[in-house]
Amino acid sequence: MSRPLEPDWSVVEENFVRASGPGGQHVNKTATAVQLRYDLRRARPPLSRPVHERLRKLAGSRLSRDDVLILECSEHRSQEQNRRQVRERLVGLLAKAAQKPKPRIPTRPGLGAKRRRLDAKKKRAGKKSLRRRPID
Repeated sequence: MSRPLEPDWSVVEENFVRASGPGGQHVNKTATAVQLRYDLRRARPPLSRPVHERLRKLAGSRLSRDDVLILECSEHRSQEQNRRQVRERLVGLLAKAAQKPKPRIPTRPGLGAKRRRLDAKKKRAGKKSLRRRPID
């Protein structure tokens, strides 16, 4: 098992913005939501190609065209809790991308499954044959 990837914290940029949603005056006055930007091109050591491709699939629309991963968190009322949560998400995302997927081994249906399928087909065919017009 490979050890988890640790992000290069020198290329992490955090912006604090006002959170949307309910919360009254607190939401209007404080910038508690965190927007984390992680520049993959400037990160050292650089990600290997397979890890980068897996991260691209996992991140989806959170990865910009210029390879900047943008994560946001506004779940908590505290800026520090949101900051901690978004950093954990970054670490988790990188760890998941670093794991090599288990190769799928194609399997074939067993004998019992084949028999059950054929029996069901025969039963269905018999039911439908009763709906036909009788032959003179």
